Amino acid sequence: MSAPVTVAGRHDCREAFAATLEALAATDPRIVAVCNDSVGSSKLGGFQKKFPERLVNVGIAEQNLVGVGAGLANGGKIPFVAAASCFLTGRSLEQIKADVAYSAQNVKLCGFAAGIAYGELGPTHHSIEDLAWLRPLVGLTVIVPSDPWQTAEAVKWAVAHDGPVFLRISRMPVPDLVRPDPVFRVGRADVLRDGSDAAIVACGTMVHRALEAAEDLAAAGISARVVDMATIAPLDEDAILSAAETGAVVTVEEASVKGGLGGAVAEVIATRSARPARMRILGFPGFLPTGSIDWLMERHGLTRTGIADAVKDLVATRDRR
Repeated sequence: MSAPVTVAGRHDCREAFAATLEALAATDPRIVAVCNDSVGSSKLGGFQKKFPERLVNVGIAEQNLVGVGAGLANGGKIPFVAAASCFLTGRSLEQIKADVAYSAQNVKLCGFAAGIAYGELGPTHHSIEDLAWLRPLVGLTVIVPSDPWQTAEAVKWAVAHDGPVFLRISRMPVPDLVRPDPVFRVGRADVLRDGSDAAIVACGTMVHRALEAAEDLAAAGISARVVDMATIAPLDEDAILSAAETGAVVTVEEASVKGGLGGAVAEVIATRSARPARMRILGFPGFLPTGSIDWLMERHGLTRTGIADAVKDLVATRDRR
């Protein structure tokens, strides 16, 4: 495709998650929800009213949260285990590893308020390490939706898929992405904009910012491809190898620069690409200072201007070689 994807409106992906889950649960009695005293923040209030006997609130006990989910899956249910991503993945990583991934249980882990969505609450509530923690777990599908439509499609896919899934869902409102051919396929990236001078590979809340940056780059004479890499595991390696053919790849994620999307893309380019490609990995370098979401994003270059500047610098560096 040659025409850019446009954006319109901003919505909370948690609302799309909840509405889709309620609709699916109305026809599938196997679907249950498990939460850690997070009915409100997980947007499960409607689910609780419609299916009170199918919501289990374990309280603030995340290890139990995942264990109960695994037990329900072992009993034939399809549990959606919901909590803030920082606590779900940090406190119960052992249970996710042993009880869910290693045991191949049909548990759908839902990490809400991922990234820096809690802003001023600081590093204890930021969830920027979750992709690095979960990506190595064999058999665990890791999905980072970029808009409400993709969130709803990911929930539908998770219900139909027999196996463990992690859905990383932000509470930060994002625009709807107008996709010319909307088909959700796990393990397949969406090229939302063609480009030959560089490629921006993004996920989640960074995709619409990557598209905005590509618009600015086009005005500056740089043709930038935008790849929506919603599935972090399994990874679309063919899309990455194609992006590497531009010779300049910038990855953008609301996560740590160590071990997440950027690391995954770098692994593929380093081990499989026939053509060397220079890279920039945009994200967060480590524990962050206390500050608003907008301030933190600006400070670390996760804005349309910051992304565009990184691409310009990378292209200039490549061309000087």
